[in-house]
Amino acid sequence: MSQIVNISGYKFVTISDPAPFQAALRDACLQQGLKGTILLSHEGINCFVAGTRTGIDSFLDVIRSMSPFSDFAAKESFSSYQPFSRMLVKIKKEIITFEKRIRSRLGDSRQKLSPTDLKQWLDQEKDLVLLDTRNDYEVELGTFNQAKSVSIDNFREFPEAIENLPKDYKKKTIVMFCTGGIRCEKAGPFMEEAGFENVFQLDGGILKYFETCGDAHWQGECFVFDKRVALDPQLSETGTTMCFNCQALVTEQDQRNKRYQFGVSCPICFEESNEQESIVEQPEQRNLLIAENATPLPGSLPYENFRPMNVSKEMDGLSLLEFLLALRTHILGDQWLQFIEAGVILHKGKPVGLDRRVAHGQKYYHLMPQTTEPDVNAEIRVLHEDQHIVVVEKPAPLPMHPCGRFNKNSLQTILQNVYQPNRLRLVHRLDANTSGIVVYARSKEVATSLQEQFANGKVIKEYLAGVWGHPPQMQFQSDKKIAKQPGQGGIRFLDSSGQTSQTKFEVLDQTENEIGGTSLLKAMPITGRTNQIRLHLWDLGFPIINDSTYLPNLKTGISNQTQSIDEPLLQLHAYCIGFRHPGSGDWIQFSAQPPAWVRSFPSEKPNSRKWHPGFCVF
Repeated sequence: MSQIVNISGYKFVTISDPAPFQAALRDACLQQGLKGTILLSHEGINCFVAGTRTGIDSFLDVIRSMSPFSDFAAKESFSSYQPFSRMLVKIKKEIITFEKRIRSRLGDSRQKLSPTDLKQWLDQEKDLVLLDTRNDYEVELGTFNQAKSVSIDNFREFPEAIENLPKDYKKKTIVMFCTGGIRCEKAGPFMEEAGFENVFQLDGGILKYFETCGDAHWQGECFVFDKRVALDPQLSETGTTMCFNCQALVTEQDQRNKRYQFGVSCPICFEESNEQESIVEQPEQRNLLIAENATPLPGSLPYENFRPMNVSKEMDGLSLLEFLLALRTHILGDQWLQFIEAGVILHKGKPVGLDRRVAHGQKYYHLMPQTTEPDVNAEIRVLHEDQHIVVVEKPAPLPMHPCGRFNKNSLQTILQNVYQPNRLRLVHRLDANTSGIVVYARSKEVATSLQEQFANGKVIKEYLAGVWGHPPQMQFQSDKKIAKQPGQGGIRFLDSSGQTSQTKFEVLDQTENEIGGTSLLKAMPITGRTNQIRLHLWDLGFPIINDSTYLPNLKTGISNQTQSIDEPLLQLHAYCIGFRHPGSGDWIQFSAQPPAWVRSFPSEKPNSRKWHPGFCVF
């Protein structure tokens, strides 16, 4: 079957009488054999249509010939089959149901953020709130790594949901997003009218971001409202389907579950006469499953890896080879010529030739069919789990999220394989090279509750840090502010105009040697800024041992990268954590056995401590 072109687009524009447009658009679609849904109202048009290339182009010519829609913009994706069953052109009260009066004019030019700008902000770890305005079942399937969901079942609930957002959000930079951008066109003005002062909309939504930036900072898939169900960041249909019985989304992984029966049930709605399996398993059982799933490491098995390549303004009009050489300077021209000849340089899923010239905004992919990822330490231990939370001890080096050279070899991917079909939600994070305790939530409600405790400074954390030198005082602290964005070389620095930061330190033990000795410190971060402990100690003249970024004598090295498994470990360990249990409200705390480098300290001084699980004094 010929490739099917899928388009989606909307335009807010005042239409006094939608009926004539309804008839004309229906005729145009039927003539070209198109299928899909077009919604018309007095506020504009919302369109989802699929068909042949010729048919879609003809339809776009027709719609753009109508004066209200002369600048109608459409996003494209492709499928091997027709994802719609029929062609509907309907007149409705609203093209996207909201049921709340908005005083602002819809479609006006507001603060819209391009996909490339959002990626840059996320790369820079800009201080912002990334707000997912979609329904819960869409968020469950995939979202940006650091996004906050508004927790709604239907978009009609959005106005009430934002009342539950933290009050300080009204002063923060908010970037909201949805699938194609249309929901944000109503959500954005409503939030502004509700007192949120700096609201941006992701221009073109998730699908435009995929087209422009690929999978950067994204985890999972994107739900779409047609037979395809879900798309990956390459805008290709995934294997996710919908349960015939309960309409829940069922991923490929879920379909391998014994409780999935096509056309009958899925792991969510499955019922059996015997006693249902408990959601809680013993940590020992979990740890065995983790070991099984990490042997071999999932990223050690060759797989097809698609690396995105975006055309910037500066590269507009370059030949394909010039573009590739400018983008990836470490790869020689002869190598690029081999890749092009092999058909692994792709645009919209098809190989491109040497005669192509690139254009600003285009996205290309370098297909690497036999990708293997560097080894990591996968000795993950579950310390505790119940129906609300899972507490894990993360080894190092091990990235938390899929990123850069690591996709499958990450804590998130390994745990998801073990806990499927349940989705664990990360509450906080550690650097790849930092070991220690990590807390996950079993539901979005629990995640929200715990994240609020972190944001409000109600979570108490203790780290162990091995540092160069001997601090002159047994107890000391740093209140130096930390820059909101990385500086030269992608390294975070102190900045007097940056974010408020505070860390308290206590000397636990010391050693003497020919280079001035080392110290074992307890570090207690009062705030939670990026690289906070490492930066404060570096500034005080006591950098962490084996830190490749913050070196002795206030020098810097390479930017933060996941260390090789053969390199000496960064001596920073998240040892203890305490917070209110989201279910019972009781104060709970967890601690883990210190790593081997801690035990290298002599523990003979009066101030030294005996190490054992449970040492966690707040």
